[in-house]
Amino acid sequence: MFIDSHCHINFPELASRMPELLAKMAQNNVTHALCVSVDLPDFPQVLALAEQHPHIYASVGVHPDYEDTPEPTVEQLVELADNPRIIAIGETGLDYYRLEGDLEWQRERFRTHIKASRITRKPLIIHTRSASADTIRIMLEEGAGTDQGGVAGVMHCFTESLEVAKAAMEMGFYISFSGIVTFKSAKELQAVALEVPLDRMLIETDSPYLAPVPHRGKMNEPGFVCHVAEFIAKLKGVPLEDVAKQTSDNFFKLFHTAR
Repeated sequence: MFIDSHCHINFPELASRMPELLAKMAQNNVTHALCVSVDLPDFPQVLALAEQHPHIYASVGVHPDYEDTPEPTVEQLVELADNPRIIAIGETGLDYYRLEGDLEWQRERFRTHIKASRITRKPLIIHTRSASADTIRIMLEEGAGTDQGGVAGVMHCFTESLEVAKAAMEMGFYISFSGIVTFKSAKELQAVALEVPLDRMLIETDSPYLAPVPHRGKMNEPGFVCHVAEFIAKLKGVPLEDVAKQTSDNFFKLFHTAR
């Protein structure tokens, strides 16, 4: 079986096709998916999907790219996470690629999510782009890792260096690879994936974005996560069944309240 550890199926372009999406997941042996929150106004839609479908889980959080959106407090995140269908805090982190200027608000938002994770004991889903040094620094300062009393989490849609991956793994984090790893141009990322042990790895789609080969350029969906697994199996020279089983086991080990 395969698990899509990160998707946005509440987004309108996917939500309107929900029966088709769920059917395609079943056809491709994708047994579970984690629908990830990006802001608080749309959080009820994310939670509703998880409550309607036993094999869909949800998170609560505010994406670092969302500047003009209600700012979460620690108390608010903790309260919203007090639901068995919410298995993670995030998506949170830092993104210096899209936004410029004084981004201290982004760093403070990240700290808020880490604090909520420590209180709820629910793992973090971390997004980092063009901000890896500050991301790791704040993770260390706020005690995000299991080595500092946190519950760790996952570095989602990973595109950073092996050094960043190792720093995160030392804190107990998993490294999640999306369809990007299948792209012909992603040689450096493929080299990182080759070095990341299977027992520290997750797979995801980040749908509706970043469809893997052979669907590149199309709208992505959870059923396509099997292609990420297929590529990693070929890259590492291991049976596909090993990648499927290990990444699924990793998912339930990390997101320990999922059931």
